[in-house]
Amino acid sequence: MTTFDLRSISLRSGEQHRELVEVEVEPLVLAGQEYRPRPDPIPAELTVTRASSGTVLELAFRVTLHGPCFRCLADADLHLDLRAREYQAASPGADGELRTDYLADDRLDLSAWTRETIALELPDKILCRAECAGLCPICGRNLNEEPHEHAEEVHDSRWAALESLRDGPR
Repeated sequence: MTTFDLRSISLRSGEQHRELVEVEVEPLVLAGQEYRPRPDPIPAELTVTRASSGTVLELAFRVTLHGPCFRCLADADLHLDLRAREYQAASPGADGELRTDYLADDRLDLSAWTRETIALELPDKILCRAECAGLCPICGRNLNEEPHEHAEEVHDSRWAALESLRDGPR
């Protein structure tokens, strides 16, 4: 877990601190498949700006998630260029909008913040390419490598009772 101690920097209102940090992020698991961030750790730029009412935190980074394609299970890479911003009020009180979940005791949890930023930007499906044909539902072959069609319809005997209902009474 990568954290940043805000006590290590001394800022007055209106001042800003920029620092390059390397953030360790655990792989993401989607639909039972693991997607690893590359590079690991992720290089990121952290910007801390002190305002009169609180602190503005910004994180910018590029990451590639590597894992299986949702359709054909071949290797897929998803390239993301991300920016995130959080705010921590000097006196947040009970208002959840004025505090960030990633800050506790002046320690900023960069790993959790980075992981959630990635998760929020994920598409519905991670594909090896936009026009991926996937796997054949009948024989399981990769349709990108071997496009084909099956001439005859295969009947599964387990569905025979339901098929007789569809065909009507005999």
